[in-house]
Amino acid sequence: MNITIKNEVDIEYMRKAGKLAAEVLDYITPFVTVGVTTNELDKLCYDYIVNVQQAYPAPLNYKPDPNVSAYPKSICTSVNHEICHGIPNDKPLKNGDIVNVDITVYKDLYHGDTSRMFFVGEVSPHAKRLCQITYECMWLGINQVKPGNYLGDIGYAIETYAHKNGYSVVQEFCGHGIGKVFHENPQVLHYGKPKTGVQLEKGMVFTIEPMINQGKRFVKFMPNGWTAVTKDRSLSAQWEHTILVTEDSYEILTVSSGMPPKPSFIA
Repeated sequence: MNITIKNEVDIEYMRKAGKLAAEVLDYITPFVTVGVTTNELDKLCYDYIVNVQQAYPAPLNYKPDPNVSAYPKSICTSVNHEICHGIPNDKPLKNGDIVNVDITVYKDLYHGDTSRMFFVGEVSPHAKRLCQITYECMWLGINQVKPGNYLGDIGYAIETYAHKNGYSVVQEFCGHGIGKVFHENPQVLHYGKPKTGVQLEKGMVFTIEPMINQGKRFVKFMPNGWTAVTKDRSLSAQWEHTILVTEDSYEILTVSSGMPPKPSFIA
């Protein structure tokens, strides 16, 4: 497997792109309210990325497969039972919705990729719990990142915690290497066995982005060719950070002043 190891120049550019992506999420936070449409959120993010950050929204017109139409929007907005790649539309968000906003910024030839869950109005306790456990799953995966560990260690930590809390882990989508290329090796599964898969080494950069379902893990693909939903229409949640493997640990590249704090039980 060909994995690009990033040098110090690459890493510095990726810190900038990652910070920009996280700052888009900070910017959009007050706009995620009852009655707003995801198309309106998409337009706000596009204008902010292009006009303020002087960058480009990487999903816009992204076409990884010749058999799939190009992605038509600047961000992904996955609402309630949508697992990932929800396409912004004109349907207003309603009280009680949960929505994942996924941002990838392209700046100076490098990508920064991150996502967060948002609550719309008053959200039910079971929806809040799903989002919180998913956030903790991501962090438990991040906490496994250091040279000498394996990708399987990340997946095992996420899967074990999700199952312990009564949830399932989507297996059709995974984290990915990232740099000058939006999606590159390695694939970062959110399930697995310890000490299996690629061994981590300094300079690797990849996303960890678990998708956790309230019901069963099985997915259904929508006719638009992009959006995946839970087959049983149960709620789904996702969080994402871009991670650098450092000399003896990890560095999160998608940082901003408004990012949520890591869970208290993470060292």
